Amino acid sequence: MKADNSATVVLPIAAAPHRSAWRGSLLAGLGVLSFSGSLPATAFALRGFDPYLVAIGRAAVAAVAAAVCLKAAGAPLLPPRAHLRAYALIVLGVVVGFPLFSTLALAGGASTAHSAVVIGLLPAATAAFAVLRAGERPRPLFWAACAAGALSITVFTLTRGTGRLAGADVLLVLALLSAAVGYTEGGRLARETPGWRVISYALVLAAPLTVPATVVLALTTSAAPSAESLAGFTYVALVSMFLGFIPWYAGLAMGGIARAGQTQLAQPLLNLVWAWLLLHEEIGAATIAAALAVLACVAVTQGSRRAA
Repeated sequence: MKADNSATVVLPIAAAPHRSAWRGSLLAGLGVLSFSGSLPATAFALRGFDPYLVAIGRAAVAAVAAAVCLKAAGAPLLPPRAHLRAYALIVLGVVVGFPLFSTLALAGGASTAHSAVVIGLLPAATAAFAVLRAGERPRPLFWAACAAGALSITVFTLTRGTGRLAGADVLLVLALLSAAVGYTEGGRLARETPGWRVISYALVLAAPLTVPATVVLALTTSAAPSAESLAGFTYVALVSMFLGFIPWYAGLAMGGIARAGQTQLAQPLLNLVWAWLLLHEEIGAATIAAALAVLACVAVTQGSRRAA
């Protein structure tokens, strides 16, 4: 019997998962790039439309686009009943909660630069919810970094305001918590369902609420549409509310919520750049220092999430 001496190429076990993780991070990065324009676009939209119309109307317009995509793909318009609870959390988190709270914060006087710094804790909040949902046991360093990040944000908001948390800051905290819940649930569902269908199902589920509310708001609120306000509203409706979630959820599913979620670290700085370029907002040293402090704290949380 002749021995088979032919060479066999054996890839490392971790090679394929590693490549998949990097592809997931790249996809998530595209989502972050899309989301980074949300705050400036919302500020533009508010120049011509009522805050509630901007917050709710963006989801109604995105729901129409989502329904068209589902129909064109031959997919059902509603998700499986077994996942309705998770989709309800996505609706509350990213379809209603984040748009509403962030829009009201901007309408209440918060600048996009200030909002970007507070929202800079979103990666840590997302990681914390992912820990709770995935049952992981992070090291104490994770919680220490989370506390340091929260302290940095608290000091920033107190020193920039009247010595206490303003209503806009409370709204921004509610916005980031809402987004963290929606991101985590969407990332979990995208492991079984394509990312574009996850956000599409959430938007369609919310349509019985968002579409009638948008019609009522359009008829009862004053509007002064201009080119910039229409452009801003179109962006938050189609890009921030729908298209950006397609690579984002796909990236979280492919690369893991922990690893791919690290791409959110770039979002605060991108927000500041857009605010400076598009809205000509001044960015002081305190804002930059706070943003960098938050990025450092979140980086530590992302690097220390895994249990020993």
